[in-house]
Amino acid sequence: MRYRTTTLAVAGGLLLASAGAVLLPTSAQAAAGCQVTYTTSDWPGGFTAAITVKNLGDAVSSWNLGWTFAAGQHVDQGWSATFTQSGANVTAASLSYNGALATNASTSIGFNGSWTGSNPKPAAFTLNGVTCTGSTTTASPSASRTSASPSPSRSTSPSPSASTSPPPAGSAPKLKVSGNKLVTGTGATYRLLGVNRSGGEFACIQGNGIWDGPMDQASITAMRTWKIRTVRVPLNEECWVGTSDVPAAYGGANYQSAVKAYVNLLVSNGITPIVEMHWNYGQYTGPSAGCSDVKATCQKPMPDAQYAPTFWTGVANAFKGNDAVVFDLFNEPYPERATGSATTGWACWRDGGTCSGIGYQVAGFQSLVNAVRATGATNVIMIGGLAYSNDLTQWLQYKPTDPQNNLAAFAHIYNFNTCSSTSCFDSQLAPVAAQVPLSLTEIGENDCAHGFVDTVMNWADTKGIGYLGWTWNTWDCSTGPSLISNYNGTATSFGQGIKDHLAGVSS
Repeated sequence: MRYRTTTLAVAGGLLLASAGAVLLPTSAQAAAGCQVTYTTSDWPGGFTAAITVKNLGDAVSSWNLGWTFAAGQHVDQGWSATFTQSGANVTAASLSYNGALATNASTSIGFNGSWTGSNPKPAAFTLNGVTCTGSTTTASPSASRTSASPSPSRSTSPSPSASTSPPPAGSAPKLKVSGNKLVTGTGATYRLLGVNRSGGEFACIQGNGIWDGPMDQASITAMRTWKIRTVRVPLNEECWVGTSDVPAAYGGANYQSAVKAYVNLLVSNGITPIVEMHWNYGQYTGPSAGCSDVKATCQKPMPDAQYAPTFWTGVANAFKGNDAVVFDLFNEPYPERATGSATTGWACWRDGGTCSGIGYQVAGFQSLVNAVRATGATNVIMIGGLAYSNDLTQWLQYKPTDPQNNLAAFAHIYNFNTCSSTSCFDSQLAPVAAQVPLSLTEIGENDCAHGFVDTVMNWADTKGIGYLGWTWNTWDCSTGPSLISNYNGTATSFGQGIKDHLAGVSS
């Protein structure tokens, strides 16, 4: 699905309008006026709307933005405002942190919505009872002292606490590869700094839902208090494709819709999403096997040829045209464990096909790059290495061909990995980082402390390499690296180290 981005504008000025007023002017002649931009990214049956509200009149302490949908559209999930809908009429009320708007000040809000038939833009908007025309008018107190909008019956975005910072202004930047850096559309260097958000890879195949914990605006707002600007989203191949192994409620179209909504919510909050295939179909019982199940219930040594190309064709079609979304082709390959050597492992890694010791046909990374590019998607593609993405020694030699020249590398670094010292990083990772963008998309340690990851992050900072902590889930950190004990952002002792470090290097 290609996103179509459109902007509503009229007569030399952006269309503006008014909702139930709450402003009580203190002067006899109050100036009022506003300007609204409304853009959407659409896909069949759904869309993400981004709205910027500019107050052109006197300062206000709170606001209500109103509009009417013309074709039965519906607000499903909003952020940075409290959304209320009655029939075709929608009101977005300010939150505690963004209610005050000085003259010429702006704020941004947004929502995910649904539509059938068509998705025309609203013909007009209103702000505190004043029609937004792109200019100001003066009114007597009686003209603007109208009744306030009714209290919302449904809140889609709870007001953050005083200690919660608002999301960053604007959407996540479009990214591309330039030399050994990721850069934005303006050419600025951009590092991937943030966390993983586990759940989408296992809950659905286990029949427990689509996610593990909340995937809403409040949880993303909590992430922003850590200055997280990148979130890696692990997915399950069978759940996306919708095989018979997955409960219908958690697979196929339902799963895809949930993934799209969360990814678009991240983008709208200024956070770069990395969409990643974590678990896949295919039976493997050889060395280091995580399970003997043919279903996508554990980490397999390589993607399978049966469903992986279908998965990536679908994902690429879902997000092509939105280069703020990054593609991570596969979590942690380990084909060398099955084939018996690094040389045969790297050949399997790139070329796929029949790989010794793997009982299913393998989709090599060249074929998956081809599948993504065949859709027309130009998104950055990331690929890991061998040994559960801990070994990049021959990554450059076996690097797939990409007609877009938009490939990046990633590695996973834990204190229990073979390559877990700065000397190994210097010899094995630094040469790759010198030629292509490199990010450490999983870092962690299994002792509930952060001494190891502190060393990893300090090393990465000196090389311009990004990193993502594993994981933004409320698990016991003694059973595996877990960053938080509560989705409000309360850090574990392990997570505190990453939170403190991000505070100094991220934005």
